[in-house]
Amino acid sequence: MARPRKPLLSRERIVGAASALVDAEGLDAVSTRRLAAELGVSGPSLYNHFRNKDEILDAVADAVSAKVDLSMFDESDPRDWRTALHDWAVSYRAALTEHPNVVPVLARGPGRRPAGLKVADAVFGAMVRAGWPAARATHIGALMRYFITGSALGSFAGGFVDDETAYDPSDYPHLGQAHLLAERQEKIDEGAFETGLRALLDGLTAQYEAGRRAKRAERARTSPADGS
Repeated sequence: MARPRKPLLSRERIVGAASALVDAEGLDAVSTRRLAAELGVSGPSLYNHFRNKDEILDAVADAVSAKVDLSMFDESDPRDWRTALHDWAVSYRAALTEHPNVVPVLARGPGRRPAGLKVADAVFGAMVRAGWPAARATHIGALMRYFITGSALGSFAGGFVDDETAYDPSDYPHLGQAHLLAERQEKIDEGAFETGLRALLDGLTAQYEAGRRAKRAERARTSPADGS
């Protein structure tokens, strides 16, 4: 009997099947037994590619990280550090909102995941090149991850029911229109993200400019007045 031209199983097939399960049913739906059934193979054959379920979920998370645009952090890209952070954050959130069920895995950090490490490396490197101290560049990377993953973990607007009788004005006098939030979920959540992102970047810009002023003042203080 001739061998099949394509291998029956591969890391890509396993990750694809696991990603579909996570998207449809959540992280708890993934098990080696369930994946083997979905792929039409025996359970032990999965261990030729992954040691356990956690490695599979790591690969699923890394596939999401690989979708994030990092072009704005390339040294040849003309965008300044603030614009680069903004554009990257929008791309990152878009990838996460497309696959919200995997966000808890991504929120744990990159670990040894190649694509996740490339994201961290790109952000840190760009901030250092822009003039941020290394420690502050690390803080910025952490801050951005907290903000972006947090925004993708759930929907503020989607947390309200669309029943106009649900919020008694005698109990909640300011929630008379809250039942309308659910139907406007996407617009509200995107607006909230952009509002928070602008506020965050405004704060970082103020810190950046203050740091530059302090450096200029220090140079002026330590330089001879006559330039000799």
